[in-house]
Amino acid sequence: MSVTARPRYEELEDGLRARPLSWLVTGAAGFIGSNLVERLLELGQRVTGLDNFATGKRENLADFAGDPRFRFVEGDICDRETCLDALAGADVVLHQAALGSVPRSIADPVATHRANVDGFLTLLVAARDAGVRRFVYAASSSTYGDHPGLPKVEEQIGRPLSPYAVTKHVNELYAGVFHRTYGMETVGLRYFNVFGRRQDPDGPYAAVIPRWVGNLLEGRACRVNGDGENSRDFCYIDNVLQANLLAATVRDPAALGEVYNVAYGERTSLNELFVLIRDAVARHRPEAADAVPEHGPPAPGDVRHSLADLAKIRRLLGYVPSYDVRTGLSLAVDWYAAAAEAAAPAV
Repeated sequence: MSVTARPRYEELEDGLRARPLSWLVTGAAGFIGSNLVERLLELGQRVTGLDNFATGKRENLADFAGDPRFRFVEGDICDRETCLDALAGADVVLHQAALGSVPRSIADPVATHRANVDGFLTLLVAARDAGVRRFVYAASSSTYGDHPGLPKVEEQIGRPLSPYAVTKHVNELYAGVFHRTYGMETVGLRYFNVFGRRQDPDGPYAAVIPRWVGNLLEGRACRVNGDGENSRDFCYIDNVLQANLLAATVRDPAALGEVYNVAYGERTSLNELFVLIRDAVARHRPEAADAVPEHGPPAPGDVRHSLADLAKIRRLLGYVPSYDVRTGLSLAVDWYAAAAEAAAPAV
């Protein structure tokens, strides 16, 4: 169910409409980045998007192409001049660009390091030199590694279980150093299994929710890694948009230079997730109601359970997640079904 109390978030939205800022969103053609661009433009902001289309899609930007408040820079965050061009006039950076996926990082750690560490540092230095006021970046729950504690508390992490996790931890270390050394207003957001509209259902590194939704809509089998009792704190995209805007506008000095969990605060097993997705898809494709998953071996670098403690982000940023897993899945499945119908050839 949706949660109704969002006083600080509603207040900041009104403030942004009244006094627009200039924003740089990196990874603007990706899943989270394109949703951030869309929301900022809805709030009347001036937005520059930066992407090299390594994983982002041009169609994710199609709806913004004619908006005079939106400027797009095609390029790589590893290139300093490209970063400086994109940063021109920016008040706030929302850094989403990265090579995601634990399996991808295991297959190619060098590419993951280049994008996630070299690119991060290049952009961070450029933002410092450009005098950007606030630098909000996508961190990751993978940083918790093998720490067994539940729920996950920001100050207690374990050893990383993948090259991807290493890179995201390094981001936090660099951001903390730049906050303490150069006085930059940095805020890290440790995302927990984000899902929603525009998340890519295709390819070898597709996340589980869009992949299963796509498979069930098309009548294909869904594969579960392991026994399906692994659990995650799945977080709908609109909760992530809220967290980014809160982090970008918070005024309390104690909230800066920190890292926060971004999630819903509820654990769902993969077996439970499959049932929720199957039931949502069955509203559009009734045959999906009889689907059963296939089971395979556990994925390398995977953690058994994940659940976020939200006390810190509630206290310092005023975050109140508005969409639980069931509500978010219903909205996401409706979006994927409508997209599939729009893409289907006319009969």
